Amino acid sequence: MIPGRRQSLGLALLAALTLPVAPALAADTQVAVAANFTEPAQAIAAAFKAKTGHTATLSFGSSGQFYTQIAHGAPYEVFLSADADRPRKAERDGLGVPGTRFTYAVGKLVLYSRTPGLVDAKGAVLSSGRFERLAIADPAAAPYGLAAVQTLTRRKLYEAVKPKIVTGSSITQAYQFVRTGAAELGFVALSQVINEPAGSRWIVPAADHAAIDQQAILLRTGESNPAAKAFLAYLKSPAAVAIIKRHGYAAR
Repeated sequence: MIPGRRQSLGLALLAALTLPVAPALAADTQVAVAANFTEPAQAIAAAFKAKTGHTATLSFGSSGQFYTQIAHGAPYEVFLSADADRPRKAERDGLGVPGTRFTYAVGKLVLYSRTPGLVDAKGAVLSSGRFERLAIADPAAAPYGLAAVQTLTRRKLYEAVKPKIVTGSSITQAYQFVRTGAAELGFVALSQVINEPAGSRWIVPAADHAAIDQQAILLRTGESNPAAKAFLAYLKSPAAVAIIKRHGYAAR
């Protein structure tokens, strides 16, 4: 072989060996994510792609609406619900893969207002009458909305404040009602306001409502997709758990 050509081939081989190697068989998975988990899910998806090369394409909405869509053939492969009931139902109804369901986060309900001092440390504002509108998520579709109703009922305030309630289709819309001033205060997820520097809030005691165990499940549509399985595995990793906790959730 001609010396110059041998040198060129050697350099080409060296360059090939030192170039970053793309993960083999990188794939995409469609993930239905409860609206309250938007920010941590985005951070986890980015870290997941950097780690594995797979892409998690996220869609956000209420858990109830997602379940209806999944039952009617929507092509989601992973379901991150805001409750345990719907993943359990998916497993029971043959939509989810048995043995893949687990709690990925435990949510915290908070009464929040953009107005400093309006919400006190014990939530007494709810019985004070010092507000015109109280935002909650639809309790039939969103677990955080159900937890809000349970809290008001347990404190014997539901009937009194019912005329003031404005209902969002999801926890994201309930939060937007408060953020835009359409409601002076609202029950939202702690994760939505944990980094808000202003306003006032009351973290609702866990005893006031059923536990918000947020569960994930692999759907039958994703059973043969390695990216779907890898995403659920990554959701249990220390890196993902750290993100979850940083956004105001507990982890089991």
